Amino acid sequence: MNNWFKRNGTHFLIAAIFLVICLAYFTPAFQGKTLGQADVLGAQSTQKEINDYRAKDTTILWTNQIFGGMPAYQIWAPYSSNVASFVIKTLIAAFPNPIYVVFLLLFGTYFLFTVLKLNPWLAAAGAVAFTFSSYNIILLTAGHSNQVLAIAFFAPIIASVILTLRGRYLLGGALSALFIALELKANHIQMTYYLVLALAILIGIELYHAIKAKTTPAFFKSVGVIAAATLLAVLVNASLLWSTMEYAAYSYRGPSNLTQHSKEPSNGLAKDYAYQWSQGVGECFTFLIPNAYGGASGPSEGIDQNSATAKVFIDKGVPADQAVNYAQQMSQFPGLGMYWGNKPGTAGPFYFGAVICFLFLFGLLIVKNRIKWWLLGTVLLTMLLSFGSNWPYLSDLFFNYFPLYNKFRAVESILAVASICFPIMALLAVKEITETVDKKEILKKLYITAGIFVALIIVATLFLSFRSADAQSGITYLTKALRGDSATATNIATAIVSDRQDLEHADAIRSFIFIALAFGLLWIFIKDKVNTTVFSVALLALILVDMWPIDKRYLKEANFQEKQDASQVVRPREVDQFIARDPDPDFRVFDLTAEIKNDEINPFFHKSISGYSAARLKRYDELMDNQLTTNPPNHDVLDMLNAKYFITQDTAHNSKMVSNVTACGHAWFVKSVKFVDNADKEMQAISSFTPKDEAIVDQRYKTVIDTKSTIGGDPNATIKLTNYNPDHLTYQTGSTANQVAVFSEIYYDKGWKMLIDGKEAPYFRADYLLRAAQIPLGNHKVEFIFHPASYYTGEKLSLAGSILLVLLLGGAVYTEAKKKPVAEADDKKKAPADDKKAKK
Repeated sequence: MNNWFKRNGTHFLIAAIFLVICLAYFTPAFQGKTLGQADVLGAQSTQKEINDYRAKDTTILWTNQIFGGMPAYQIWAPYSSNVASFVIKTLIAAFPNPIYVVFLLLFGTYFLFTVLKLNPWLAAAGAVAFTFSSYNIILLTAGHSNQVLAIAFFAPIIASVILTLRGRYLLGGALSALFIALELKANHIQMTYYLVLALAILIGIELYHAIKAKTTPAFFKSVGVIAAATLLAVLVNASLLWSTMEYAAYSYRGPSNLTQHSKEPSNGLAKDYAYQWSQGVGECFTFLIPNAYGGASGPSEGIDQNSATAKVFIDKGVPADQAVNYAQQMSQFPGLGMYWGNKPGTAGPFYFGAVICFLFLFGLLIVKNRIKWWLLGTVLLTMLLSFGSNWPYLSDLFFNYFPLYNKFRAVESILAVASICFPIMALLAVKEITETVDKKEILKKLYITAGIFVALIIVATLFLSFRSADAQSGITYLTKALRGDSATATNIATAIVSDRQDLEHADAIRSFIFIALAFGLLWIFIKDKVNTTVFSVALLALILVDMWPIDKRYLKEANFQEKQDASQVVRPREVDQFIARDPDPDFRVFDLTAEIKNDEINPFFHKSISGYSAARLKRYDELMDNQLTTNPPNHDVLDMLNAKYFITQDTAHNSKMVSNVTACGHAWFVKSVKFVDNADKEMQAISSFTPKDEAIVDQRYKTVIDTKSTIGGDPNATIKLTNYNPDHLTYQTGSTANQVAVFSEIYYDKGWKMLIDGKEAPYFRADYLLRAAQIPLGNHKVEFIFHPASYYTGEKLSLAGSILLVLLLGGAVYTEAKKKPVAEADDKKKAPADDKKAKK
């Protein structure tokens, strides 16, 4: 046992160093503070009804809190049968946010470099380089923990696939299944999709070499194991994936139901929306020089009283402190912030590290491992796709023809894949140096690499324009703010360009210094001036010192906040308190002062017409575009949605509440049914109709309605909601004739079923997105129950998959343990002999 600790002592030491790094960088997290509080509050708003029922030890899979109603499993669901859920919950319980994600990044990447057979210190250097790549840190700052969690499993998945391709079928397959299952559980399909593109390139290159070496049987066996592992990971996540795939066709990212009234494409996202955050071609200089494009949007730390912009105000007689404040405020005007790229805004650049970029290019020249071509191909593909609207040729091909690609926005985020390829190539270059005996050729290529990087820094410094495309628009707005003083506005714009140049120049010098240090460290190692361990530790330190200060620009201690519950931050207005007194369990509120698709406040207090979710129903989104964002909004549609209260503002901008006396209520019997041909006709018909009297129904549902019987024959018929649960609604009806009832509940037939007196009965869609049904004469109990097979049957499949995964992992560990030489037994045999020698 002692020898086991001795053999693995370096790994334990590195684990301790990782812990120290996290303690030093994320100190406030260990003090109970958290990141991304705004996103946390937004999530609490969306999950309000879900959490209320969880507090009663009840899980609901449907919520009426946002957008009239939608599946809750698109927001939160327990997925308790999924072993991946257990693993992630354990990590979250063991370490504060975001430490558990950072640990996964560090140890997952360390595992990858260990599989690539780097010594522990070089593996640690690579882990630090990827973990502290600026994009990961910026995502943590924003509170996008699920996205970073998905990125954290990139490295161990790649490592497991490589193990399998090397012929370690059982271990590689078991680990592939585990990490792919965890990746899928992170539930960030966009990041997973980008990783799959990278792995496809790797598999393609391996196939080429297998054909060339005539080892295709072994290759296809490896691919078969990886495929089986993927299927097992899918089975583990069956409930999550099944319910998501089922819902996808009906969600905002699904196909349009409209052809004439649609503001969206027929399928997927609008291209302009998807490409909104596209990486500028020139912005790739930020991989090397973080402030090449001015850094983050908004006020910049680079603007002080010595800045050119502040001096313009100082020259006008403005005190220095106030001048700096005015200079910082220039970021409010288009094109006059420090960031001058084409994105609508950015929280910071993609900085991979000057040392890592230097070693990456060096690796392209010296690495002999064929993995080099995978890394180069992946980097080129991800860079070209990240350009989006700035170089649309390849992006348009993917957007128009590749499955699912048009479902994703912010195409620049694909550079998360490039951010792991860079350190892999960089550290493989270092490994090549440590293993090469004849270092003359390597030294020559080191000089070439240094020359190229000096040229790149000079090119960036001399040829970047530092001028925003919309700068003239900003000058126009600033001139108005300065009461027509166009000369000062122009001087300020010129000064801003100068400040941008200064920011870039400072970072260019900084990067040059780190490249020089990396060059010197490599040179003395190649010249055998230091041993491998000293060199590796020094490289680790250099990479950490390179990345740390840049990351601190975007994630400072000030970004951490005390954990706050929504009730501490979002206080109810007087109108909210008044509406809360209404004992009715199920009505909606429409706040005309809120942005209907980005409302994170009203759902805290009401079942809302508005909300915030990128997974909202497509039909509801189309209804908002055509009926509720109009001026004024369609009152008939608000009535059918049972919008019982409106929130508006008076002349003093105080919120006021208006009761909607024409709201249709929970359910009602209509006097007639009007059949229309398609969704376009439905949308047109509800633009002006009387929802209380008439139901607009697509003709496809004609077979569900007995049109021969009298509809609306009993004016005294009643229908009343008697029990409200988001997953289970109960109504009591009474009528002397067959009636068609419309329910002010969102239609979604993938899980909702209707019972009349305990027996399942058909229902249909009316008024574009509400539920409706024909109710027979007499007194009846009508129930709507949400019990989606995609979740409940999926959970059973998840349990089966989880059991298989645990057994597979146990088998792999047992087999690997048997394969290892019995080192401890050998040590024991040697121990007596050593004792005798010692005595002599």
